[in-house]
Amino acid sequence: MMNRRIVLDSRPTGVPSPNNFRIEEARLPEIGEGQVLLENRVFAIDPAVRGMLDDVKSYMPPVEIGGLIPTMVLGRVVQSRHPEFREGDYGRAFIGWETHSVISPGSVGFENVRVADDLPLTAYMGACGWSGITAYVGLKRYGEIREGDEVLMSAAAGAVGSVGGQIARLSGCRVVGTVGSDAKARHITEDLGMHGAINYRDCKDLDAEIARHFPDGIDLYFDNVGGITLDTVLPRMKGFGRIPVCGMIANYNHQTDPYRLKNMWQVLVNRITMRGFLAYEAVDMLHEAEDALANWVRSGQLTATENVATGLEATPDAFIRLMSGETTGKTLVRLDETVSTLADWKVAAHV
Repeated sequence: MMNRRIVLDSRPTGVPSPNNFRIEEARLPEIGEGQVLLENRVFAIDPAVRGMLDDVKSYMPPVEIGGLIPTMVLGRVVQSRHPEFREGDYGRAFIGWETHSVISPGSVGFENVRVADDLPLTAYMGACGWSGITAYVGLKRYGEIREGDEVLMSAAAGAVGSVGGQIARLSGCRVVGTVGSDAKARHITEDLGMHGAINYRDCKDLDAEIARHFPDGIDLYFDNVGGITLDTVLPRMKGFGRIPVCGMIANYNHQTDPYRLKNMWQVLVNRITMRGFLAYEAVDMLHEAEDALANWVRSGQLTATENVATGLEATPDAFIRLMSGETTGKTLVRLDETVSTLADWKVAAHV
């Protein structure tokens, strides 16, 4: 069986471009004991991958020139030599942009996904997948979210932030989100129910705008962006405030010249708990998070948003659009048009 895959052709400078990628074709190897062969159905397109395209140290090794572009995949099992997977099951793991994947117990995020008939397949890579799980774990475990908290959610129209802001609201908190456009500000307040929005690109004084929304300070800041936003937030934190650090998207396109924080001393002044985390390390919370997220989506308490491209060839452009700040919600690629999406699900619900 032949496998089509997208590999790194050259290292990007700033926002990636199409010529940084190329498509290759190769024969799939025979699977070994304990391995599973997936026919991939959905890719999660995540900003953290941008950091892996530079030849710098990160929590994942950099992609070599000619190496597969990594991503979380959801695929249908077509062959299994693993006791917990049967043909027709769905597997999820951190593999890459390719039509088929061989996964094994050593694969990051390796799991047999419990796919329900009443939710679209793409939901398991967005609000009910690792983006939603990341928001849930970050807020519940590392943010120690409490009813009544004053919460600032960065990148609040993005894959993690859009879910995290709603979880904060459902937890009885007042939540304000930072976004990069007026359209995104309207989206998070009117569609997602957040209590306020800050357009960081349009406001003249970010510190003054944060102070206006949080005159008594911030209990919990969920950091997806790092950079100047984090630097501005630190002095505005309440004593013993919490900052779960999920991402640093402000630096992903500029890793060789990142923004230098000036206010880190405020961590001491305000006795802030600031913790970086990787959600897949919280294995004990996985099913709790999946069940809660799926139930919120089904009930309509949580609005899941996604933008979906179709086909392997569309993957680089979907990634470039994400890294250019053009998207809202979860950016996904479905491998063909037979994969059900949230848009299909919402249409079916009203038929």
